Amino acid sequence: MNLGQATFERGRYRHAIAHFKAALSLSNPMGSSGGEIQLWLVNAYIAAGDDAAGLALCRKLILHPDLETKRQSKRLLYILEAPELEMKPEWVTKIPDLSSLEDDRGRQYAQKAKKPRRRKPKPDPEPIDLSEVNTADNQFVWIALIGILLTLGGLAWLS
Repeated sequence: MNLGQATFERGRYRHAIAHFKAALSLSNPMGSSGGEIQLWLVNAYIAAGDDAAGLALCRKLILHPDLETKRQSKRLLYILEAPELEMKPEWVTKIPDLSSLEDDRGRQYAQKAKKPRRRKPKPDPEPIDLSEVNTADNQFVWIALIGILLTLGGLAWLS
């Protein structure tokens, strides 16, 4: 089964179908592992384009004795039988085909290597003249100290 899952995840759906069928022949199809293998087989059929075989097996799995397999197959069948949504043209972004452009034409728009710019050194800041700075005490230190002491006193009181 692991080999089938690995090939399925690589996109080799026909090989995955063969691996899942081989794994199913080696296990009990009515057991939980057999149900899981068959669910993977349904996905492989659908991915390979064999929708009829995938839907038929999924409908068969609805009657499987394992409850988890039965539940998963009902969900999967609901998704597979859902009507296809209508795609409005304004929902689709069209990507132009660039394969028709000439090879040399792309060279016209190629960016040239940029030369690294030399940054001008920033001038050193002028030293601050302390005679112009207001160094008068504005009592903030005392207010902050009193606030800290009140906070510590309140915490000591409450503890």
